[in-house]
Amino acid sequence: MIMKHQFDTFIDDLKGTHGRNLASVILYGSAAAGDFVRRQSDYNLLIALHEITPRDLRAAQAPMREWNKMGHPSPVYFTVSELQTAADVFPIEFHQMERARLVLYGADVLANLNISDEFLRHQTEYELRSKLIHLRRAYIPASTSVTNLVNLMAESLSSFAALFRAVLLLHGFEPPVTKPEIINAIAQRLNINGKPFEKILDIRENNLQKTLDEISANQLFADYMQEIEQVIEAVDNISKS
Repeated sequence: MIMKHQFDTFIDDLKGTHGRNLASVILYGSAAAGDFVRRQSDYNLLIALHEITPRDLRAAQAPMREWNKMGHPSPVYFTVSELQTAADVFPIEFHQMERARLVLYGADVLANLNISDEFLRHQTEYELRSKLIHLRRAYIPASTSVTNLVNLMAESLSSFAALFRAVLLLHGFEPPVTKPEIINAIAQRLNINGKPFEKILDIRENNLQKTLDEISANQLFADYMQEIEQVIEAVDNISKS
């Protein structure tokens, strides 16, 4: 109920800012999929305008400032026409939007998108490897604190789970929507050990940080990283088959 009020207020601000140029406001991702974890997940919003000029973006400063003050990330802006032409360049993001979305205002501009998977394998491997590099770098300072390490694993798993959807698509499997289902599907499809993912997800959703000590937290991270490396290897092998 609180978020409905915030959405309504934000949309009213957008309507006042953009007027008839505002075509659509769409919630996508975990919140739209019913997979939202309070204080962990973000409210991802897509704002579609008929046209976007610097003046439109400058005018958006006030509603964005209020939205950010409430702890929400800034929405992404697209023109309606861009949504059709950009879908093949960002297949991961658009597959996510297509499968889990809720139209908050205007038309469903994501309906009937022509999403080409020509670049899906390349983007998936690039994103996975980039996030793994970031994960290794972030582990160095986080490894000195159980709390920081658990937070690192919990926060990063959400990003990896979004990419696991793309991995399933690459293997010819229609991905489910929620993170537990995705993790179960990726473990079965790739024949890897999904237990580290499941444990981190359980800790993330049920606030179980205190169940780990320094040794067990670092071991869980090692297992977690190993399974991610196996997922990346499976994606890399697609290009060699």
